[in-house]
Amino acid sequence: MQASALTSTTDQVLWAAFFVSLAFGAIAQRTHFCTMGAISDVVNFGDWTRMRQWGLAAGVALVGFSSMALAGWIDPAKAIYASNRLHWLSAIVGGFMFGFGMVLGSGCGSKTLIRLGGGNLKSGVVFLVMAIAAFATLKGVTAVLRVATVERVGIDFSQGTTLSVWASAAVGSSSVESGFVLSVLLGGALIAWAMLAPGFRHPDNVLAGLGVGGAVVAMWWVSGNLGYVPEHPDTLQEAFLATNSGRMESLSFVAPMAYALDWVILYSDKSKILSLGVVSVLGVVAGSAVLALWSRRFQWEGFAGTEDLANHLVGGALMGVGGVTAMGCSIGQGLSALSTLSAASLLAIASIILGAVVALRYQNWRLERMA
Repeated sequence: MQASALTSTTDQVLWAAFFVSLAFGAIAQRTHFCTMGAISDVVNFGDWTRMRQWGLAAGVALVGFSSMALAGWIDPAKAIYASNRLHWLSAIVGGFMFGFGMVLGSGCGSKTLIRLGGGNLKSGVVFLVMAIAAFATLKGVTAVLRVATVERVGIDFSQGTTLSVWASAAVGSSSVESGFVLSVLLGGALIAWAMLAPGFRHPDNVLAGLGVGGAVVAMWWVSGNLGYVPEHPDTLQEAFLATNSGRMESLSFVAPMAYALDWVILYSDKSKILSLGVVSVLGVVAGSAVLALWSRRFQWEGFAGTEDLANHLVGGALMGVGGVTAMGCSIGQGLSALSTLSAASLLAIASIILGAVVALRYQNWRLERMA
């Protein structure tokens, strides 16, 4: 591939990623899609509506990813979550930290960006703290701690750590075929669980599930198909254009926040270029802002007091450290990694939910004491 063609394709990847994220932000703003909100609704009110939105999104992501793999459009083995080592302790510890933090911070990484687009200044503070904490856990002081502790613990597998690989070894089929069958069964069950529930089939609920799940699938295609280069002219190796990891990526909002802040701060450094993660962050904020302004939902909002500020500072720090440690957030691990049938994603999702439930119980206890 010639240099001019490479530049043109990179631009196409970045614009496509931006528009997918723009749609994600607008849909989430309109439908109130939120993982933390879904867990809170179940714990505090027994309302499963937003949890079914998440279930529908997960089902769509599972079926979409495996269908593209079966069609040969993407290679699951090249996904960022594909590994021969299962960092189970990182997934559990990081997931719990992230889940607890997203309650204190009034939402996960994606919700922080969505609320920021809607005029929430508290989310601006959470974004900054989360980005700094994430960068420190990628390359700074907490990165040293992460590598020296939880990352030392893991289980090595000869072929991979996805359910599709394990199933293929058990039945003798290819991992792509096994993944498709498992994804259709699991994804179909989640879709049925959501869509067959009485009262769920409101247009906004269906839009939330189909739109968010579809955005995850679309980003996998953008990165793994549109941005795939079999032989990069500079390295003579395969490459996935505009990715920070050098592998196929989809939506995630912890490390990309760190990369976005790094890009803004060091903009004049020509080595700091736009990536899929950075434009995803920008796209979600822009999509949310456009929808909020158009629907007249945009409203400035600040902190209620010192305790409110402290909770959001701690929440942002926990999400930044926890999200990088777990290698993803409630979208990155909860939907993108889950769509690949990653075993680590199941541990991370369970830990995120547990951390959120504990934090919600803590908040209720605080309110009772203050009453």
